[in-house]
Amino acid sequence: MSKLIYVLNGPNLNLLGKREPEIYGSETLADVEARVRRKAATLGLEIEFFQSNYEGAIVEKIHEARERAAGILINPAAYTHTSVAILDALNAFDGAVVELHISNVHQREAFRHHSYVSARADAVMAGFGTLGYELALEHFK
Repeated sequence: MSKLIYVLNGPNLNLLGKREPEIYGSETLADVEARVRRKAATLGLEIEFFQSNYEGAIVEKIHEARERAAGILINPAAYTHTSVAILDALNAFDGAVVELHISNVHQREAFRHHSYVSARADAVMAGFGTLGYELALEHFK
């Protein structure tokens, strides 16, 4: 039986491939999802892939994951630096949590250096580009 992993993506990641490609690359979120699903299959993982620009929708998915998922891979995007609500929801989740960032947030603006999500994350990946999604799945196998 495969383990279900929720892959949650925050605001503006729907613009991946179009928004600031010099930072985030040229792949679309659909491209990333296809690669993640292929990699997950090789690891015996099942994926629930989700993106929202709305904090509450992400919180609801985390609540749903409490009943369904073995782990959460989350790229909270801008909510990384602002969302106590997402942190609180993750704190109520018993499975593994990996925080992911496409860019190296520590080389960017100072406000991006703080993460609320890191307080709950079992692991943090940053700066591997979209390849980070596939690398992060290794944590859940």
